[in-house]
Amino acid sequence: MSARTRAVGEPQASPEIVAAVFHGVSVSDAVAVLVIEQVGGVFRVGWSNERVATLLGYGSADLHAVAVEQLLPSLGGGELKLLLRRERTVHMTLPVRCASGALLDCVVSAVPVPPPAGRRWTLRVASTANETERALRATADASERRFATLTERSPVPTLLSEQGMRLAHVNDAFCALVGTQAEQLLGTGWLDAVHPDDLETVVEQAIAVLEGGDREAQARLVRQDGTERSTVIRFAHVFTPGAGAGFIGTIEDITDRLAFEARLAHQANHDPLTGLPNRTLLAEHVAERFRPGAGGLACIFLDLDNFKVVNDSLGHTVGDALLVEVAQRLRSTVRPGDLVARFGGDEFVVVCQQVSEDGAVALAERIGEALHRPLTLSGVELHPRASVGVTVQTAEHAAAEELIRDCDIAMYQAKAAGKGRITVLDSEARAQARDKLRLVADLREAIGRRELTLMYQPIFSTADGSAVTVESLARWQHPERGAIPPSTFVPLAEESGLVSALGSLVLDETCRQLTEWDRRLGSRAPQRANVNVSALQLDVNLHGHVQAALQRHGLPASRLSVEITESALMKDPASARAVLLQLRELGVQVSIDDFGTGYSSLAYLRHLPVDCLKVDRSFVAELADGHPEITTAVIALARSLGLDTVAEGVETREQADELARLGATYLQGFSLAAPLSGEDAAVWFADTATATPGAVRHPDLELT
Repeated sequence: MSARTRAVGEPQASPEIVAAVFHGVSVSDAVAVLVIEQVGGVFRVGWSNERVATLLGYGSADLHAVAVEQLLPSLGGGELKLLLRRERTVHMTLPVRCASGALLDCVVSAVPVPPPAGRRWTLRVASTANETERALRATADASERRFATLTERSPVPTLLSEQGMRLAHVNDAFCALVGTQAEQLLGTGWLDAVHPDDLETVVEQAIAVLEGGDREAQARLVRQDGTERSTVIRFAHVFTPGAGAGFIGTIEDITDRLAFEARLAHQANHDPLTGLPNRTLLAEHVAERFRPGAGGLACIFLDLDNFKVVNDSLGHTVGDALLVEVAQRLRSTVRPGDLVARFGGDEFVVVCQQVSEDGAVALAERIGEALHRPLTLSGVELHPRASVGVTVQTAEHAAAEELIRDCDIAMYQAKAAGKGRITVLDSEARAQARDKLRLVADLREAIGRRELTLMYQPIFSTADGSAVTVESLARWQHPERGAIPPSTFVPLAEESGLVSALGSLVLDETCRQLTEWDRRLGSRAPQRANVNVSALQLDVNLHGHVQAALQRHGLPASRLSVEITESALMKDPASARAVLLQLRELGVQVSIDDFGTGYSSLAYLRHLPVDCLKVDRSFVAELADGHPEITTAVIALARSLGLDTVAEGVETREQADELARLGATYLQGFSLAAPLSGEDAAVWFADTATATPGAVRHPDLELT
């Protein structure tokens, strides 16, 4: 603006004022122009042109001393903020105070000045000409106020098109969402706020709405500062007489919701301690990259050696710190693109693509070296080691899970070979592992269908030679493989978590059989049945399982004896004693099986709540070689503690006679009676009950 447009003596306008004036003139045909500034919370006139002096009678210097509230007396502080908006141009018909004090009805248009000019507005002031125009203006102002109340102040970002894609209105919430003034968004300017990659989708949906109906589009809006907000834009068809088809669009900002959902998804698929992908994401990762018949996909399975020692000696906090450090070392050692996952506990898996077996082994060796570097935790220097299994995909792998499973098997082979080793699974080991898995599945099915049977071996009293009790022995007749010995399927049940189900089956069937014998044989039925219990069953639940089985079949607890191996008791003597005390309080008898093989403390034995010691068959066999020392000592020990003894594995008449002479309470062996089915045992007990008591039956007699 030239100097001729300024009154003499006026100060030079600043660049910001000049920019404000040019902006006001560019958007309006109003003649009288003022620039309003907010200084210290007060709105004042910062500049005015000569037409203001002509219209209102103020000189430029006079206006600098006039507050806007004085110039527009009908607007209070709150209403003045409705005129001076940051988001849009506002038009109002207002009385304006002239220099003479008179009020002049005018149309006042307030245009916000865009950044970086600060909090400034240009005011365009035009006098109303006649009554008709004033009435029209009043109606327009009323509509403007209603629109501001219902739409502009709504917290929901809203767009209004009255004709095609060109916007007629945007509300404050949308302006705030994209950080842009309304004037820059009207027409087709709003499309500049849509992310370029989403623009085509938004335009397609908006055009479809112009033809009728409702649509929605998920799109990113780019704010003026370059940041992005994820939104859902919902379009609804509108028709304006004289203008044509348009739309109203409401915008839902879903940025925070998507971020929250992303956090939930991350938590569901990642380990919270190390931040590594968990087992679920590992399975998905391998499945996405697995191609049957292809190669080059490898898994490296790691299990930290002696991690339990760290946890038990230094605490779980130190153990967690070690796991975090291991995760960091794994990340820094593997190749770009390799996946590192925490499989569970102290187990980790690395998945590699496009790698040979030698390459996978080389990577496993680098990992081992990286892990073994010393670190100090809680003042203790540690040198972590891991047992590592390596498997590279071959034509034999039909599914992704087989690759991970084989890698797990290879790791256990490495650990069994001495820890700190790397093992590559060979075809023979893979075949054995798969056969074992099939057998586990068959065992689970057999237990579920109660296809395992029980055999009952009689146990004889040395006092009169009568059979007083039986031992329940589980048997499994596989439909394809034939008889599977207990030495095979019992350890298999323990390894696969089936031992509890197997034990419950044996316990329940034994109680059922005792009830059946009572019904058929009366007083000739066995007085008691012995049931073997695995070390894994020796927990707080055993008492409840035994009590439930007895109640289910209406048996007194005295009819049952629980046999637990000495080695099982020695794994956790204090816990075992607590469980045995519960059984004794219930009334169930307790026997220690295979006594003499578990190296238990004799002093501790005095405090165990047991009723009977079973002399291991290996010691009984030594009688034939002239070495009765251990058997003699065990029987003497039991007698001194007031316990009964059962000698197992009696195979000859000479052994039976010698054991009776040494003071054994009971005898058990194939030479006395082989294990019998429930039906055969009923017949056997019915027959032998009529025989003459007094001596142990010889195998050449009927007791076979």
